[in-house]
Amino acid sequence: MCFWLGLSFIGGALSASVIAGSHAGETDTQQAQGLASETCYADGWSESLRCYRVPVDGSGDVALSVLVAPAVNGGQHEPLYILAGGPGQAASDLAGLLNALRKLNRERDIVMVDRRGGGRSDAFDCGFGESTPSSIERFTAQLAACYIGAGQRPLTINSRQTVDDLETVRRALGHQRISLWGGSWGTRTALLYQQWYPDALQSLVLDGVAPIETKVFLAASAAESALQELEQACSEDPVCAGFGDWRSQLDTLLANWSDEQARNFPDPFTGRASEEPVKTWMLAGAVRTALYDPAAAAQLPYAVSEASRGNYAPLSGILGLFAGMEGAMSMGLTYSVACAEEMNRIDAGDIASDSAGTFIGDMFIRIFVEGCKVWPVPAQPYDEPQSRDHPVLLISGTADPITPPLYANEQLAYLPNQQHLVVQGGGHINSARGCVPDLILQFLDQPAAALDDSCLADIRRPPFTAGAFGPALSPEPTIPEADSLLAGPQPGESGGSDTEQGDRPGEEVAGGDPQ
Repeated sequence: MCFWLGLSFIGGALSASVIAGSHAGETDTQQAQGLASETCYADGWSESLRCYRVPVDGSGDVALSVLVAPAVNGGQHEPLYILAGGPGQAASDLAGLLNALRKLNRERDIVMVDRRGGGRSDAFDCGFGESTPSSIERFTAQLAACYIGAGQRPLTINSRQTVDDLETVRRALGHQRISLWGGSWGTRTALLYQQWYPDALQSLVLDGVAPIETKVFLAASAAESALQELEQACSEDPVCAGFGDWRSQLDTLLANWSDEQARNFPDPFTGRASEEPVKTWMLAGAVRTALYDPAAAAQLPYAVSEASRGNYAPLSGILGLFAGMEGAMSMGLTYSVACAEEMNRIDAGDIASDSAGTFIGDMFIRIFVEGCKVWPVPAQPYDEPQSRDHPVLLISGTADPITPPLYANEQLAYLPNQQHLVVQGGGHINSARGCVPDLILQFLDQPAAALDDSCLADIRRPPFTAGAFGPALSPEPTIPEADSLLAGPQPGESGGSDTEQGDRPGEEVAGGDPQ
């Protein structure tokens, strides 16, 4: 069992919805460009899509998978292209985001392009998937074998190629100006497209911003800040505060994790001892990844508290939440980009400074340090960003463990026409939460207008897990006397009263922690 904890994670379940009606406007694009398409489907979205194979080299041997959700009302506005993160995630894997953007899809095509080496565009995955090794040594050995057998491919995959391919797709689909939504590393791709093809761009929506000049793989400090914000929120919650100093318990757990604990850690799906030991870096990585999603983060205090008493089942369950991420990243693509564009500009001093005093230390970035040693691609430095006046909507979560709000606040001064939405307690990627989809739509429709973001205050953290059965239930009202039932509630009366609370989280209601 291994849990590959990549750079991009769409946190929280996206609400399901169905878009009905005819998809006008797609025929004009098809006839104008002569591109063959077929009806297709993608996980997370119930409606049919139009699928294209768009050639991106002179020979026609290389073609990208392009999925289009055609505008319900015929496409009255410029299309929105969805750019996935990672690097190594496929845009087609983000089809579930269409549910949150359903209003936007009424007047705009939404286009998902799987970049070369990702998803349906000849995934460069190096054979990694559900059987990804748990040992860093075995992981890098498999990576090295992949590099040796891949010929020139690792040397050709980079962000410049991706952006040029995106421009080829835009032209092939007959789109004039386009808008881009980027998530996580997809924001980096969007910002580079803005630099290199400014005349083709209408506006940008950047969620979980990874600015061009920011070393985003230095993520330990950001993860520590997110954990501290969770700790503060827990201390202010009457249920969660009952767990005491769970943060110190986590530090002790990670510092003293033994080989015996690693061997006997329960598998999240069987409950039996894991087939492979769960090493410290995996445990710390699971905590870090849980911080991406506020709903998963809300389970951490309880899970850590139980683990400190020898019950590892809740913590195992959190690891299980992210087991599906295995194979989500195309590792050949990931390392080709990461080693050439990020790790080449990060040195040991950077890592030591970033990891000092953090719960994860260098355990996350070590995977890339060791991996890039066996993936020797030349550096691909970026030019200094030039000023661009496109309308830009930035979206951040205050508890984002990889791309905190300060990245957007401090590194994008060259974008004068920007607005920034900050979700309090938000994790990584917030486009589907609360009123954010409506604000995105308002921005795209009227990018020059200032947004009223007061509705963001209504987005709250999910309730903390109180016990084995989840969050605490609201106290049940007492049963009124018979004569009260006949008379009905009197003015000023609620018809019930609070039940008595227990001393420990989970004991205040039936169905809480039985221990």
